[in-house]
Amino acid sequence: MASHIKRTIRLNPSQARSLSGIADRRGLSEYAMLLKVIDAGFLSVLHGTDKETDLAELASEIGSISERLAEVERVLDRALFTACAAYAYARHAALGTKKSDETIAAEARAAFERQRSLALEIEP
Repeated sequence: MASHIKRTIRLNPSQARSLSGIADRRGLSEYAMLLKVIDAGFLSVLHGTDKETDLAELASEIGSISERLAEVERVLDRALFTACAAYAYARHAALGTKKSDETIAAEARAAFERQRSLALEIEP
């Protein structure tokens, strides 16, 4: 009576190349390496280590996305302020007003705050 049950599996080309490369580096046949991979997979599933790894990876990725989102928000704020300042200065140039830079800058900041608050409003 055999102590093992024969199964047939299919690997995609990438998996087959990876298996072959790992087997070569470890000096094993592809079949011996496949058995080790299957055993490691079973242990991972049975002991929940795959879930821990997935949660750690997820937490890391969420942190990374959060950092990038904060950077994007800062860039968008700068772009919005630049657009408001360009509009304020262009408007005063077109109208030929003789206002100081401080006055125009204050109008640009006010326009920025108005546009930012409109963008942050939550629609019902």
